[in-house]
Order: sequence, then C-alpha cells, then structure tokens
Amino acid sequence: MTLVATGCASQGPQEVLGSAMVTASVSDIVGNHAIFITTTRKRSDDPNQGFDGDRSSTLNYARVNVTVPKEHQVGQIERKSRGNSDDPSKYFMASQMVGYDTEPKFEAALNADIAARGGRAMVFVHGYNTSFDNAVYRLTQIVNDSGYPGTPVLFSWASGASTTGYVYDRESASVARDQLEVTLRTLARSGARRIDIVAHSMGTWVTMEALRQLAITGDRNLNGKLGDVILASPDIDVDVFKSQMRRYGKPDKPFIVLLSDDDRALRLSGILAGSRPRLGDYKDAAELADYGVTVVDLSSKSGTDSFNHNKFADNPEMVKLLGQRLREDDGYANDRTVTDRIKQLGMM
Repeated sequence: MTLVATGCASQGPQEVLGSAMVTASVSDIVGNHAIFITTTRKRSDDPNQGFDGDRSSTLNYARVNVTVPKEHQVGQIERKSRGNSDDPSKYFMASQMVGYDTEPKFEAALNADIAARGGRAMVFVHGYNTSFDNAVYRLTQIVNDSGYPGTPVLFSWASGASTTGYVYDRESASVARDQLEVTLRTLARSGARRIDIVAHSMGTWVTMEALRQLAITGDRNLNGKLGDVILASPDIDVDVFKSQMRRYGKPDKPFIVLLSDDDRALRLSGILAGSRPRLGDYKDAAELADYGVTVVDLSSKSGTDSFNHNKFADNPEMVKLLGQRLREDDGYANDRTVTDRIKQLGMM
C-alpha cells in the first residue's frame, strides 16, 4: 500500500534553485515562465528549497522564474539527477526566486503581470505527496506545454511530500481552504477579466471547499471573473462532492472532471476511506451532469507515471487540448467544441 501511495509526485532533492548553474544560450531555451506563488507552507531555512512541508500560520507570497530546455518533450519534466550540473539547456531550471513580505507588494507585481498578459490568470492547486519544487515545476510544464498565455499562479498548500503522510496532508488541505479563498479574492481584485482553476488530486478538495465558501458569501463566480474549473483525478468522496455542489449551485459554465478507472493512487485513497468511491474513479457521468459537471474519462489513455494519476498533464495530447480549452475566451459555442474534443480524446 505504501508503494501505491507514491502516486502524486516523484520526490527528488526538493530544491527549486540550483547552485552550480551552467550558462546556456537563448537558443537552448524553449520557455521562460514567471510563476506567482501563494502558499501556506513555511519558508525553508534552505534558500534553495524556498518553502518546506511545514504549515505557516500566514499566507506567504513569492515569484519564481523557470526556464524550459529546447530538448523538452511535451508531458515530461526534465529534472537533473543528483551529481549533475544545473544545466538549463537540459533541465527545467529556476533562475531566481523573489519573496514578498506584504500582500500589497505581491498584488502590485501580480497585477502588473496580469495586465501585460491580456488579463488572464490561472490558479493551479497541486495534490497529495507533492513537494514545493515539484509543484512549481509541474505548473511550469502545464503552462509551457499547453501554451497558456496568461499569468500562472501556484497555490501550494503544506503537503508533507511523504508517502506515509496522507493524514497530515489531508489536514493541511483543510487548513489551506481559507487561504485559497483569499488568493481567489486577491485575483478578483486584480485586473484579471478571467480566472481559471486547474486542481489535481487532493487539491480538488481544497478547491471545492474554497468555491463552496465563496458561494456561501454570495460571490461564487468571483464577480463574473471565474472561467473554467478543471478537477483532475479528484480525490474527493463522491457524496462530499455532491454536497459541495449542492451548496455551490449549478455553475454557469460546467466544471470539468477528468477521471480514469486505472488510477492506482485513487484506488488506495478509496481503501483508506473505507472502500468508498472517489470522484476520480466514479462512472455515473449522467448523475454528475445533473450537478453541472462535464465528465471526461481518460481510462483508455496512457500516462507516464506508473500510478496513472497525472494523465491530465503528462499525456501530450491531453495537455495540448487542455491548453486549447483554457485559451478559449468568451462564447459557449467554441467552449463546447473544445470540450467535445477533450471528451473524444478520452474515448479513443
């Protein structure tokens, strides 16, 4: 069971920043991305790590710039192994990290970036067993491979990044839901005209709780700015999800749930939950449609991790279609067209 529990991310040295950087030419770099960060993690004593797995009592803010090598393969995250030089021509590399000691300073930098990128922002909420560095690099890979043109914002809650830390992570997710709500409200105050959310695994539960709280306050769609909500491999009890959706109400734009019946990480989660079904392997699409949800079954598609838990990002065709879905602006006809293509991908 412990082996199966390694589902969300393979853990490496947990360093975002390297120390022995090899110079690379511009022609060796295919992408350079500024990732804005709000996190409930504590700042690490190791400056190269940035943030660790302990919980912070306050929301912390940062920005990190990450480059993607020209030889990058869609769906992959090329990370250096121990002993290798930090070579940006071969690996994903973070060149610098900037911390913000106050929310207004972070907002000013965030708002300027959103204005420069056409008024779009995407929030990524990672899942269980995910270190800070892996969350940063996963979002970078999604943004790069999908061609997303807006401002990427990582909401990183305090996962312990341990295969045996499921309960700790679950409680950290509970602690983080208020701060995700704060993050979404911060974006709603910005110049963003559309805010998309992509959440994975246990991060989908944090996301649904934050949306539920917004609905209770009467602002469920962030003053009309909420765009797509994409829940990938959601680690949520099906009955809990239905309850969350009843409180939220049928969304103006259907939420998209990406699921797969060969997801071994969710299989274990279901066992730990008393053999109760998880949303990420629930098959009654018609029932979920009544709640305003579009279900996409990726069971027939391949993934690169042995647990089949990251198909939304590591399947090359899927991540490209995801990007096309997110790039669509207004107009439900175009939205339906791309959504249908995503659904057809799951049937192939």
